[in-house]
Amino acid sequence: MQPLAERLRPNTLDEYIGQKHLVGQGAVLRRMIDSGHISSFILWGPPGVGKTTLAQIIAHKLETPFYTLSAVTSGVKDVRDIIERAKSNHFFSATSPILFIDEIHRFSKSQQDSLLGAVEQGIVTLIGATTENPSFEIIRPLLSRCQLYVLRPLEKDDLLTLLHRAITTDFILKERKIELKETNALLRYSGGDARKLLNILELVIEATEHDPVVIDDSLVIDCLQQNPLAYDKNGEMHYDIISAFIKSIRGSDPDAAIYWLARMVEGGEDPTFIARRLVISAAEDIGLANPNALLLANATFDTVMKIGWPEGRIPLAECTIYLATSPKSNSAYMAINDALALVKQTGNLPVPLHLRNSPTKLMKQLGYSDGYKYAHNYPGHFVRQQFMPDDLKNYHIWHPQENSAEMRHKERMEQLWGKE
Repeated sequence: MQPLAERLRPNTLDEYIGQKHLVGQGAVLRRMIDSGHISSFILWGPPGVGKTTLAQIIAHKLETPFYTLSAVTSGVKDVRDIIERAKSNHFFSATSPILFIDEIHRFSKSQQDSLLGAVEQGIVTLIGATTENPSFEIIRPLLSRCQLYVLRPLEKDDLLTLLHRAITTDFILKERKIELKETNALLRYSGGDARKLLNILELVIEATEHDPVVIDDSLVIDCLQQNPLAYDKNGEMHYDIISAFIKSIRGSDPDAAIYWLARMVEGGEDPTFIARRLVISAAEDIGLANPNALLLANATFDTVMKIGWPEGRIPLAECTIYLATSPKSNSAYMAINDALALVKQTGNLPVPLHLRNSPTKLMKQLGYSDGYKYAHNYPGHFVRQQFMPDDLKNYHIWHPQENSAEMRHKERMEQLWGKE
């Protein structure tokens, strides 16, 4: 018998739960589907939020051939075989066949390269599903040919709707007398994952032999009997533990940081995922307070890529402790965010003439570079001049924070530019 999650898999967009920002009435993906013409796209989101279901609904609605590959079990030959079959089917369909690739982030570069021609020529419409950041895991040429849609964990109301649908419409569950007395544990352990929610519900109901089945938090917890070392690297705990790890580093607690690292190592987390997050933490949370942190994090990433497990745990531990014990600053992170907001607010302000490039005689005649002062020709390799656009000439974006490294930078800037 099919699991509950399969029995309840929706067949239409009206039955589909969640992702209203994409498939609600008038939303971008809904409009494209309703038009009957879709372009290739990538669905990025955590497990159990409806990526595979959405791809199947689209194929059904468009009445087009639907091919599916799993990046875990398929190779380049499988991709090419599917493309050849799609070429044949293309003649019998008004729209391109859909090729759905689950866990596309696991495809190697050569496997992804083998898709490029078919996507470019419209032989297939690619729908990829990934739980990992596509900018890290998918080659740029393929990513540039696809739209990217981000799916979110299901919200509380979505999950409650799904629970109610399960106990009232499933042909097996509706024969049982089921009362949802408490739902906090169900929602907490599902972590926004619809499939996990339904699996837990099914487990709890199957473990209760007699009706009525009164589901409360204690019953759910008793049925799950979770091992404290359990780690689902494809589920909610994956996101919770990496969050605890980064927040422990940010909070300068090396003991907690190394504990959460051990939880990930013991659970079989991808070492490159951990190393990548250390690089981000070094730039975002340590920043200019200790620029060496970013150098060490990058070196850690390279080292882990070279040596793998189990020795890779050692440089990860070294970097984790170093980052956790380093002084913290997010001034660079805040500065680029503020600068981006300023650019959006002020638009394309003209570059001052003296800062413009002047490779031709005409440009020089128009005043390009006129008045520019070459810093190295002045004492201390510095001379005061305006570098911001005219409308922003007195605007300050970077604000140094209270740490010894940035205080030195602040003092130097005050010596050069004066205090304001």
